[in-house]
Amino acid sequence: MIMTSYTMSRFLLFSSVGIGSYLTGSYVERNHKKHEKEDYVKDLLTQVYSKPGLPIFGTVSAASPIPLEEKSTVPSNVSRIGQIMKFGFPGLDNVRSYDDYVLSYDRRTRVAHWVFEHLTAERVKHNDAVDRSKCDFKPDDSIHPFFRSLNSDYKGSGFDRGHLAAAGNHKAEQKHCEQTFFLTNMAPQVGVGFNRDKWNNLERHIRKLTKEYPNVYCCTGPLYLPRKESDGKLYVKYQVIGSNNVAVPTHFYKVVVMETADKRLEMEAYVLPNQKIDDQTPLSMYQVPPETIERAAGLLFFDKISRSNLSKINGKKV
Repeated sequence: MIMTSYTMSRFLLFSSVGIGSYLTGSYVERNHKKHEKEDYVKDLLTQVYSKPGLPIFGTVSAASPIPLEEKSTVPSNVSRIGQIMKFGFPGLDNVRSYDDYVLSYDRRTRVAHWVFEHLTAERVKHNDAVDRSKCDFKPDDSIHPFFRSLNSDYKGSGFDRGHLAAAGNHKAEQKHCEQTFFLTNMAPQVGVGFNRDKWNNLERHIRKLTKEYPNVYCCTGPLYLPRKESDGKLYVKYQVIGSNNVAVPTHFYKVVVMETADKRLEMEAYVLPNQKIDDQTPLSMYQVPPETIERAAGLLFFDKISRSNLSKINGKKV
């Protein structure tokens, strides 16, 4: 079939229009998707900045949304939180930041996943202006009422309200000490032989580390470890107390990083059973490889530090 010049011209004209329309349409669609993506990211960031529990807010109460452009509204203790979490967050589930420590709260167990502290000799030394006896155990109002633990849960349970971030670690200001008495920072602990004895010994040991190391970073939390029953099978079993079913951990851990004056890093890791412990048992008996705690807790501690950069773990050279 022979195509005339008129037919050829019309064919080329329609082809050009079609291709041009396709290219224009593709450009518009790509540009539209680009704007959609930018809007999505902007919305996401806005949502993140408006969350009440994220570490940036440094508050224990529900925070008002902070617009991205109003940077001056961010509380001044953000830098303190940066110091505490210098080597990374083990997780970001229901994070609550207080003036001198940070925690991640487990709404299911009513006990924190982890609590992080940064200790120095200056912050843990005796301060006449700080009086622990004036501190009261109190619920944390930043937690939804469905998921809070209450003082009534502990009453008559036979367990102490055991600190995770120790009150004795926060002596710089009265307010810092008082904030360690929020029930979000508590866990049911055996009293005599544990909370008041061996666990207290461990807390004192970690405070003593500040005499040797300028910076001490401590992560504390509960564990719910399996145990073999009479049928030969392993079960994770733990008691709950009170009307809010506050979980009683089977064990507690502390993972500590010490920073020397010349920036070398050392680590110690402990797991203690939540039971009466013979006071004569040395704390070194409860030192474990940090990896075992990470596997049991489902958390990665100090993830910004490569283990190969640690000069010692539990007193032994790496």
